[in-house]
Amino acid sequence: MKARTDMRGWQVKRRERTRHLIELGGLVVKAGLIELTGDDRAILFGAFLDVAARLRSDDGEQRRVLWRRRGKRAFDLDAEREGPTSSRPALPGREV
Repeated sequence: MKARTDMRGWQVKRRERTRHLIELGGLVVKAGLIELTGDDRAILFGAFLDVAARLRSDDGEQRRVLWRRRGKRAFDLDAEREGPTSSRPALPGREV
């Protein structure tokens, strides 16, 4: 019985991770990066590495504040365009 419980716990964690990765991929699409890069994974990865380097820099905290503000503004505009959707859960970082 314990093995079955452990397996279910593992499955739940796997599903949560999968959902998280799908949501992150959705942000890549939502930002228009697929079209802008021609779906070139090397360009995308290079851009992500650049973002990570900028976040590690001396002005990383300023960038976090700026990018969070821009992201929240974009989420809010999308929500206004789509109208009320109570059936859809909020994405992490969208809480205000």
